[in-house]
Amino acid sequence: MEQFDLIVIGSGPGGYVAAIRAAQLGMKVVCVEKRNALGGTCLNVGCIPSKALLDSSEHYTIAQNKFQKHGIDISGIKLNLSQMITRKNDVVKQLTQGVAGLFKKNKIDWAQGLGKFAGTEGDQKIVEVDGEKKRTLKAPKVLIATGSEVIELPFLKFDGKKIISSTEALNLPEVPGHLVVIGGGVIGLELGSVWKRLGSKVTVVEFADRILNIMDSQIVAEAQKSLVKQGLEFKTNTQCTGAKLNGNKVQVEVMDRGTQAKETIECDVVLVATGRRPYTDGLALEKVGLKADEKGRIDINDHFETKVKGVYAIGDVVRGAMLAHKAEEEGIAAVEIMAGQAGHVNYNSIPWVVYTWPEIAGVGASEDELKQKGAAYKSGSFPFMANGRAIAMGETEGLVKIIADAKTDRVLGVHIFGPRASDMIIEAVTVMEYGGSSEDIARTCHPHPTLSEVVKEAALAVANRRIHL
Repeated sequence: MEQFDLIVIGSGPGGYVAAIRAAQLGMKVVCVEKRNALGGTCLNVGCIPSKALLDSSEHYTIAQNKFQKHGIDISGIKLNLSQMITRKNDVVKQLTQGVAGLFKKNKIDWAQGLGKFAGTEGDQKIVEVDGEKKRTLKAPKVLIATGSEVIELPFLKFDGKKIISSTEALNLPEVPGHLVVIGGGVIGLELGSVWKRLGSKVTVVEFADRILNIMDSQIVAEAQKSLVKQGLEFKTNTQCTGAKLNGNKVQVEVMDRGTQAKETIECDVVLVATGRRPYTDGLALEKVGLKADEKGRIDINDHFETKVKGVYAIGDVVRGAMLAHKAEEEGIAAVEIMAGQAGHVNYNSIPWVVYTWPEIAGVGASEDELKQKGAAYKSGSFPFMANGRAIAMGETEGLVKIIADAKTDRVLGVHIFGPRASDMIIEAVTVMEYGGSSEDIARTCHPHPTLSEVVKEAALAVANRRIHL
């Protein structure tokens, strides 16, 4: 039995970051990972490979549709899908190997295999690792960071070829003639955008009455208009009731939830992107007296500790948004608390991003939420079409919206639909983290000409004094 100070189960963004921080704090750390590569879902089959394909497919679209306006005449553009997939795989390999290098640098032991609890011994927790090399580990502290997995619908079982999850959507051998995406959330829109750019007809079927239904409705409405212009088709307030194979085609059965009208959509591939669920399979939580709730989550207190002293959990297996950066912050906070420090996560300042083009990003409350609560607020917005840099780039779609408390002017939420929204949202996150106001943003000097000036103008608009419109 091998002795450690901390056992981390899972090497996704939450787990590997926590392991590194714990090592920095002087702990002897082992990280258990079932895959043959570190980085979890995010680096291997999630955030990173999807963004690689989004960037590649965006380059393809720009070459086809935008170069000529910039005075760049090219002809004979061809898609080399196998090279695009190879590049994506190379990006993944570089980053997963980078995590392995960080483990080596920080003297973190990697136990490859499936980890599960095997009981306790005094204050020690015992974890067995079932891999090529079977190992038994013990430590006074264990951090569960096992992440999440795709949800499979009972009437749409994955076959990996015609009915697929996001994992298979990253490696399709050819561009589908018609791709039906079940679910108008982040994953469905991003991967739907990839294959639409590469030549697929894409139909998105969404159960709710709008896509991205937890985000600010004004921003989402603008984003949907843009996606429709790009060629995506949307069927909202529509329920998928099943699918069946018909030769080399898939017949997807859907029903309008309002009229109850039924329709059959024939397509080549169905991507099921209806969300993810916490992954705790095989952990044997009962061996240490734990049990997941009805949604598969592990209950924790404000210090990320479960009801079992010394057992902690973070990321997708606990409450809150399933976001890689949220898991990272929780992982750092959890191990700092273990070390007697004051780790903390401000959940009101965790941003989210949708990497369509233009991008969508936000932080804090949406206008819809504040209306439901009856909160007193004021808001201001500014469009990219009135921004010099956006016009120079030829990227004028979208807007920035800032929402502030009606009395104190404290920023309550910021929502962006536009070019490089993913990079721009951090200004809003920082202001909110420090309790700043829209006036603080408006009085801050923004470089010219930049896209960030749209944020400044939106802040000015909160007080009805925008300059350039």
